[in-house]
Amino acid sequence: MREINLDRLRTLLTVADLGSFAAAAKALHLAPPTVTLHVAQLESRLGARLLHRAPAGVTATSAGSLLIDKARRLLAEADDLLQAVQRQIAARGGRVRLGASTGALAHLLPQALEALSARHPEIDVQVAVVTSEESLARLAAGSLDIGIVALPQPALRGIRVQAWRRDPVLAFIPTDWHPPKQVTAAWLAARPLIANDRGTRLSRQTAEWFAAAGERPQARIELNYNDAMKSLVAAGYGAALLPHEAGAPAPDARIGVRPLKPALWRALGIAHRTRLDDEATQAALAALLEMRGR
Repeated sequence: MREINLDRLRTLLTVADLGSFAAAAKALHLAPPTVTLHVAQLESRLGARLLHRAPAGVTATSAGSLLIDKARRLLAEADDLLQAVQRQIAARGGRVRLGASTGALAHLLPQALEALSARHPEIDVQVAVVTSEESLARLAAGSLDIGIVALPQPALRGIRVQAWRRDPVLAFIPTDWHPPKQVTAAWLAARPLIANDRGTRLSRQTAEWFAAAGERPQARIELNYNDAMKSLVAAGYGAALLPHEAGAPAPDARIGVRPLKPALWRALGIAHRTRLDDEATQAALAALLEMRGR
């Protein structure tokens, strides 16, 4: 026996409290030889006698008394832990670890989290700001439960990705540039640009959009925070290509928002492990899926 088993400790405590192997066997609904074996295994593991056996009854040795005192607290904590987990399960409580980009966190997730909180206030949602690649890696490693990811994504064993929403990518341009009603790649490439961080899916999409028109512009700055990019646009620093997200406030009056020609779309999906083993994650996933298409 490599580790000390809690059941063995419980047997030892019962024998010491009742002063009898036979009484402990009856109280624990175990056969008397099993009780004797449990104590013998503990004594063998620790290399010390834990109980004095005498006709008048069983008493603890010095080593046994020390172990019993520690074991009593340990078993009480274990019982408390199990009861707490059972209460959470009964109440559909628990913790859900969710990963998303800053854009989704700012304008898309709050609606889903509000709906989830109204229905299941006992569920604790812990949010991490991560890229799509990081979300998938952490899902596979078991350190994340749900990830909001850009589409498409490669198939991964044990991970399911459901289409969630499709938002248009628009041009955010300083109004004093007098932008046309529709913005082309050639028109934008001739002006200062504020680009998404190169590690994001949106950065690759916009680069492909420019490349399809034969343009390969160099950005003045790369960021991964949409609101900061909009602030720079308002200040006249450059133009940016960003998704138009539901729930986002109206842009600064100094920003003109124009559709792209040809149009460009940003698709998002919800990634999670194929097997959902807890009800808290299922409830969070349902709240997110209800926002599909809004």
